[in-house]
Amino acid sequence: MFNPYEIRKDFPILDREINGYKLIYFDNAATSQKPRQVIDVMKEFYEKYNANIHRGVHTLSQEASELYENAHKEVANFINADGMEEIVFVKNTTEAINLVAYSWALNKLSEGDEVLTTLLEHHSNIIPWEILSKIRGFKVKYADINADGTLNIESLEQLTTEKTRIICVSHVSNVTGAINDVKRIAKLAHEYDAIIILDGAQSVPHMPIDVKNLDVDFLAFSGHKMLGPTGIGVLYGKRELLEEMEPFLGGGSMIKSVRCQSPNGNCQIEWHDLPWKFEAGTPNICGGIGLMEAVKYLRRIGMENVQRHERELTEYALKRFGEFEKVKFYGPKDASLKCGIIPFNIDGMNPHDVALMLDSFGIMVRSGYHCAEPLHRRLGIKGSARASFYIYNTKEEIDRFIEVLRSIESVA
Repeated sequence: MFNPYEIRKDFPILDREINGYKLIYFDNAATSQKPRQVIDVMKEFYEKYNANIHRGVHTLSQEASELYENAHKEVANFINADGMEEIVFVKNTTEAINLVAYSWALNKLSEGDEVLTTLLEHHSNIIPWEILSKIRGFKVKYADINADGTLNIESLEQLTTEKTRIICVSHVSNVTGAINDVKRIAKLAHEYDAIIILDGAQSVPHMPIDVKNLDVDFLAFSGHKMLGPTGIGVLYGKRELLEEMEPFLGGGSMIKSVRCQSPNGNCQIEWHDLPWKFEAGTPNICGGIGLMEAVKYLRRIGMENVQRHERELTEYALKRFGEFEKVKFYGPKDASLKCGIIPFNIDGMNPHDVALMLDSFGIMVRSGYHCAEPLHRRLGIKGSARASFYIYNTKEEIDRFIEVLRSIESVA
């Protein structure tokens, strides 16, 4: 049985007090906390196995290499990929999207082509395309959103044309928590012979993900949002696409051979096999091993249970938000249409001030644009405070959060 009270025992940081109050951590959309199991396995790596991978025949290098390769296999199984060859480790979701932009789009797109994204997106799914559009001359188009902060799917469909080469969307909005119909969007993309790139930063940690069922071409997500360490992320790509792509970074580990003719001849270079072709230099070995342990932890809990628990918390929180007069929240009002993310504002108050007042009571939320300024501007607001839930949060914490919000509302 899923028991958040037992789960909490695995997270040392939750025993902290902030400003004399027991910590309530509601900033999980920014980064999640780490269980002892992840912390311990990373400590163990440095104490027992630390060595560079794929570079030595000695025992430590062989052990470290096996652990790092197993991490790729564990992640592949977690999202139902066809093997570790389809799993590239990167720093984060941002780097994963940029890898596709500079390894696929830079070589494939030109003037007359179009990239279609949405006003729901995180900046990491906007800025790379805007930069590349100035280099290659293609056009970036943005599907609109509805009044409740959900994607206007009809707008997306109307903007898709024979010129569309890429549709890049978030699975879950990091601001409103709205869940997009990825299978419908993937089908649309493939009908126009376009590829679909899915930003899964807010979905992979919170719900079961099957890349074959979704039929996405690329999926990007971050380890630090799913109980893993910072500095490790994942790009999933269909094997046939990864094989035809040029590397994003050049250097050690990503080549099989380099033969240079002197003094003026060109070098003949043979790229390494997947996924190593895209992992130049010494990677974040310990981070990959930490991510593997985080994936194992989530699999033991069961992603269906993770999603169910968050939905119950979200439904409860949305109901409690209905008690306020001056507090307004954004996004779907139906908890089944969103993940555990609730952006809100208090009339007459700056969201940063709200976050600071909550912090004085030990409650951590994020405030600002959440790296999604176009979405906030489309909603007509200058930022928001954001509460986001995860496996270790409880209804009692939500009750305390509402109690403190009510006291803040009373002085607004």
